[in-house]
Amino acid sequence: MKLVVRYRCGECRARAGLLYLGNRSHVLETPCLLLCTRKGLPTFIPPDLLPSIHPDALALHASPLHFFDSPSAKTLASAGGLHKLISLPGYTVAAIARDFVCIAEHGSSNKIGASFQTPFGRRTVKPVDYMDVINAMQPDIWASLPDEVPSWVTHKRNKQSVERTLNWLDSCISLKKDGMESGLGCIVGGNSVEERGFCAQEVAKRDVSGFCLSGFGLGESAEERGLLLEAIMKNLPDEKARQISGLDLPEEVLQAVSAGIDVFDSTYPHSLTMSGLAMVFPLDMEECLSGRTSENANDVGSDFTKINLRAVAYRNDTSPILESCRCYTCSKHTKAYINHLLNTHEMLAQTLLDIHNTHHYMNFFQAIRNAIQGGYFADFKAWFASRRQAVNEGILVSSAA
Repeated sequence: MKLVVRYRCGECRARAGLLYLGNRSHVLETPCLLLCTRKGLPTFIPPDLLPSIHPDALALHASPLHFFDSPSAKTLASAGGLHKLISLPGYTVAAIARDFVCIAEHGSSNKIGASFQTPFGRRTVKPVDYMDVINAMQPDIWASLPDEVPSWVTHKRNKQSVERTLNWLDSCISLKKDGMESGLGCIVGGNSVEERGFCAQEVAKRDVSGFCLSGFGLGESAEERGLLLEAIMKNLPDEKARQISGLDLPEEVLQAVSAGIDVFDSTYPHSLTMSGLAMVFPLDMEECLSGRTSENANDVGSDFTKINLRAVAYRNDTSPILESCRCYTCSKHTKAYINHLLNTHEMLAQTLLDIHNTHHYMNFFQAIRNAIQGGYFADFKAWFASRRQAVNEGILVSSAA
């Protein structure tokens, strides 16, 4: 895995470039988004529709912890890896655990255990079990497991999380197959700036291809997150990619991009889809400031960022979710049709809504890359943050009013 940084923001650490992955000749433009999946496939979007979602929708996020039951590591290995099992050879697969993980007391490698919740109860696995799954998946990107802690734990527990995570990483490195790409080393430390910085220093000394910033979105404030990211980034080499888990909201993504993050995994589009919500926040700063972009303030359930398509008001609304959107859903269907599907509990509703939400979120990442390449990322971030703050305070006024 090789990262080539092509553009930088002069006012922060934000950067844009190309991420080359192994022998598969896969190239991702960064900052980029890994699509949320269940065991390799998006929950609501069938494989034949994946190419139509967005030109940049080329990378899939799959948690290796989901392959300890069915399909098993043996089944994956027999199929020739996850790419062949899901019949998507042209896509990038990233094996990174998003589940909340706790690693047991460290010791010799055969005594370490990572505990996580499954539909069948809590399960504990050893490093050798974990690496069996990783080796069977044959992913383009993989990460070690972190010992994650919420923001309110003691300093002693933060220090302990670092020790356990480093010990697990060392075990994984020793167990990876010859010729296999080195994985991402997890950086933890909870809400401790000191431990986050120390963990980053230690992981950077290991044989890793990049870094996975874990344990975010577990109770820290935006201000605290900024300090933690700063402590981490100043201890990481510039030439290796950084990935982060746990940040979903657009303003959280912008904060991480400005700190120097390259790769994101997010359940945000999926979460909105599950609630019958559609993204509608504007992405073109110039059009919005000039008043050429229409707002959705008059839509029922709108907070200027998303609308509730279950609302009765959309029963006869024959307009698309967004007039300017070029996704399959907005090109073919209306709010009234999706409202009907949602309220009659047709699964097609989630499919169409997930297509739109994923497409819009991918456009958000494209707007971020354009802003970095165009040299106006700081202005874009400030504009976006001011709009979100106005929404939260209830003071944003429709341009049509």
